[in-house]
Amino acid sequence: MLNQLLDDLTVRARAQGLTDAEWSRRAGLRKETLSRLRRRNDCDLRTLHALAREVGAALAVGDASPVSGTAFPDTLDRDDEAQLLALAARGPANVHAWKHAGSRDFMAGLAVMLASERGPDRPRWLALAEQLHPGATHPDAFQAWLHRSPVRPSRFLPMLDAMRRHA
Repeated sequence: MLNQLLDDLTVRARAQGLTDAEWSRRAGLRKETLSRLRRRNDCDLRTLHALAREVGAALAVGDASPVSGTAFPDTLDRDDEAQLLALAARGPANVHAWKHAGSRDFMAGLAVMLASERGPDRPRWLALAEQLHPGATHPDAFQAWLHRSPVRPSRFLPMLDAMRRHA
C-alpha cells in the first residue's frame, strides 16, 4: 500500500516538474528519506502527509473496493458514453472519480486519448493515465487500448469538443 501511495504521489510530483531532491526539500525531508521509503512497507504518517501536501494531494480513507482489473466494456451505450463524456469534460483533476468510473486500464487509456488533444492539460492527462495504470502512456500500450476499446476517438473527441463549446 505504501508503494502505491508513493507511486501516485511521485506521478504528481513529476507532473509538476519536481525532482526527488526538490520534492523532499519542500516537504522538509532529506532526499535519502524519500529514497528509503520506496524500499519500505511502512512510513510515519507525518512524513507521508508532508510529501502529499507538497504535490497538492490529500490523504484520505476511501472505499476498499474500487473498480480495478483489466475488464474492458464490450460496448458502450449512449448513457455510458454520456457519463464518460461528462467525466472527460470535468478534466483530469478528480482522480477518485476516474478510479471509480471503470477498470483502471480502460480509464487510463481514455486519459491517454484525451492527452492527444492540444492544450495545457496534456501533462495532467498523462499523469492521470500513469496514476491509474502505470505504463498506459507507452505507445504500444495505447495501441493495444485502441484495439480493445469500444471508445472510438473519431466519434468521442468531436462530441467532447461540442460539449465543451456549449457549456
